[in-house]
Amino acid sequence: MSLYNKRGVSAQKEEVHAATKHLDQGLYPNAFCKIYPDYLGGADDFVSVMHADGAGTKSILAYLYWKETGDINIWKGIAQDAIVMNLDDLLCVGVYDRIVFNSTIDRNKTIIPGEVLSQIINGSQQLFDELKNYGVTIHYLGGETADVGDVVRTIAVNGTMTCRFPKSKVISNDKIKAGDVIVGLASFGQASYETEYNSGIGSNGLTSARHDVLSKFYADHFKESYNTSLPEEVVYIGKNKLSDSVSFTEYNQTITTTIGKLILSPTRTYAPVVKQLLENHFDKIHGLIHCSGGGQTKCMKYLPDNFRIVKDNLFDAPEIFKIIQQSSGSNNKEMYEVFNMGCRLEIYCSAEDAEIMMATAQSFNIEARVIGRVEPNDKKELIIQLKEEEIVY
Repeated sequence: MSLYNKRGVSAQKEEVHAATKHLDQGLYPNAFCKIYPDYLGGADDFVSVMHADGAGTKSILAYLYWKETGDINIWKGIAQDAIVMNLDDLLCVGVYDRIVFNSTIDRNKTIIPGEVLSQIINGSQQLFDELKNYGVTIHYLGGETADVGDVVRTIAVNGTMTCRFPKSKVISNDKIKAGDVIVGLASFGQASYETEYNSGIGSNGLTSARHDVLSKFYADHFKESYNTSLPEEVVYIGKNKLSDSVSFTEYNQTITTTIGKLILSPTRTYAPVVKQLLENHFDKIHGLIHCSGGGQTKCMKYLPDNFRIVKDNLFDAPEIFKIIQQSSGSNNKEMYEVFNMGCRLEIYCSAEDAEIMMATAQSFNIEARVIGRVEPNDKKELIIQLKEEEIVY
């Protein structure tokens, strides 16, 4: 059993999928989010989309960072994580505008004071104001903040996004076909709309990252930060503190930061990029995949037919994933199905249109490249070709 499973989490969420398999799959079963008829407006040419997600266990890392450094601003990044994990899923079905957001925050009031809530709530509005500058309009309709110390040890930050959208503008992934190429957008670096270096970690696999990278110091001093029923051998088994300095070279640039900043980099949104592509090149986009839970295997769930996906030109894994792998001893197969490994958005298109997709991303200072292709096959299969090995899912 992997360390990930021993900690009571699952990259593929098998039990969740089993529990929901009999639910209505919506109008487009291969779409990245469930899409339903326009129940809100009753129009035949519109659809309804509602999506719920959150920052996951990343909020525990923010708690530890805040306690260790005193930097309360770190909570604004958690607000961004909860929003982007919703927004970038909606991007993958074509939704990027006239969205409403409702937050759900559960906290242990004895540990999480009101000033933390203020950072999260005000940080949410700040992100919405910034996105509006790029034509991405999200209306913040408040939400529920509950003091439930008997349920949560620290805090859980989640949200829901809802939208009515023209049916003719839906990306359903049904156009993905053999011969398509996959344009991958980097999760790391510094986009033109980001204020500092982004490690690319996103908001998936943070239970693994936290326990693998950080030291027993956190188990000894912050019992509220983990499930105390876990076996000791899987709890905070690393060597690092969040304030530890780290320096590395990426694209001939030296990055000097801390373990905490790397592991808490706010989840990058691709909304400014995807908005431009959807408005100007909608017909050229055959499919969109957000490599969130399930990492580089996420695409397998949304293929419209039996295809072989070959990814043989992925980005070199950014530093944060090297640190996690070195700390955990995880093999590449597990790493690539838990983490995005430096590529968090995939655009499926014809080979002749790939340059348009890449150029648009690069105009926002986001690295982009053709990472792979779609081949005919008699079953759904994914091959990740690394320099040193081939991984088959």
